[in-house]
Amino acid sequence: MWAPVGVLTSLTYCLHQRRVALAEPGGADDQNPVDRSLLELKMVQVVFRHGARSPLKPLPQEDQVEWKPQLLEVPPQTQLDYIVTNLAGGPKPHSPFDSQYRETTLKGGMFAGQLTKVGMEQMFALGERLRKNYVEDIPFLSPNFNPLEVFIRSTNIYRNLESTRCLLAGLFQRQKEGPIVIHTDEASSEVLYPNYQYCWNLRKRTRGRRQAASLQPGISEDLKKVKEGMGIASSDEVDFLVLLDNMAAEQVHNLPSCPTLKRFAWMIEQRAVDTAMYILQWEDREGLQMAVGPFLHILESNLLKAVDPATPPSKTRKLYLYAAHDVTLMPLLITLGIFDHKWPPFAVDLTVELYQHRESKEWFVQLYYRGKEQVPKGCSDRLCPLDQFLNTISVYTLNPEKYHMLCSEAQMMGLGNGE
Repeated sequence: MWAPVGVLTSLTYCLHQRRVALAEPGGADDQNPVDRSLLELKMVQVVFRHGARSPLKPLPQEDQVEWKPQLLEVPPQTQLDYIVTNLAGGPKPHSPFDSQYRETTLKGGMFAGQLTKVGMEQMFALGERLRKNYVEDIPFLSPNFNPLEVFIRSTNIYRNLESTRCLLAGLFQRQKEGPIVIHTDEASSEVLYPNYQYCWNLRKRTRGRRQAASLQPGISEDLKKVKEGMGIASSDEVDFLVLLDNMAAEQVHNLPSCPTLKRFAWMIEQRAVDTAMYILQWEDREGLQMAVGPFLHILESNLLKAVDPATPPSKTRKLYLYAAHDVTLMPLLITLGIFDHKWPPFAVDLTVELYQHRESKEWFVQLYYRGKEQVPKGCSDRLCPLDQFLNTISVYTLNPEKYHMLCSEAQMMGLGNGE
């Protein structure tokens, strides 16, 4: 494995030495749990999937579900002004994905991939849950949005930008003490999802695997069964990912769905997960590195800045929000060892809390997925010492230089397996 270098190495070593020193005099170990009343919350990072939307690709059926524009009504409580910039604070980049979605008109008149009223309400509810956790239950965040406390990053896709608006409306009840700026990147260099466009090596590794997944034993037979039940020709390019996408969208909007989709709902989700895992090659460390390594590096860097006493207050925030996708969350959960083999639903969140012990000054991380406590891989308890957590993600983290190197064909040929 590539060892962590530079500041991560030195900081992890210091954290480890401090834990050893603290453990020796008092005999503190796993049998003596940390007194949580002595923990102070220092930082929160939330990675979330956008709210419910229309399907990305309709199923080739005569009796299709109607996606009517009335589903796009904006709930008044979610309305909030925001500005979108590039990462440097300049103009918002062009969004090629939104242009592609507008090329697909669904039956009823809506475009593919549009955030709906249901999705907006889901995101508002997530924002209200975060408000309860970090404004009401403990006075961590100001009750009104403060740009000095919150950093917001989203993929440059309209449903994600709008989902972020709704979350912030719920979190701060539409009250703000400064402009809300959502930072986004060019599609060519985006790292909040596996970037097959930029990362040549990732594209090469996964090329043809989506089609091959549908031919795998078990998946192939089940797919044939569902397509026959729905009257979809075997030659039509419909796999479990398309089936799940339509099924999930129809269900969450209570739209009349095909009986076959309802009958095979559980199987469709499981086979969609199997398909995604086959494409991702989840046991392949380098594949996971290229999929989410740069994003893990961002999350890691935020932690390192927060615990470094030399970091100026202007260079860190209390809350970091990242609007991402199911294809982001799945590999993230795998790298953390907490993937439950269920498809990440709309508006789901992965939350990373950073605490410091008031007396020992030790740092701890606590992880939540879908609002439930998780124990990350490499951690013995849900309250995980920061050095252990950093050690777990260091296996997959890639700084920009390593990411560019691993993604390029020439370097890949020289690196071999990177072991």
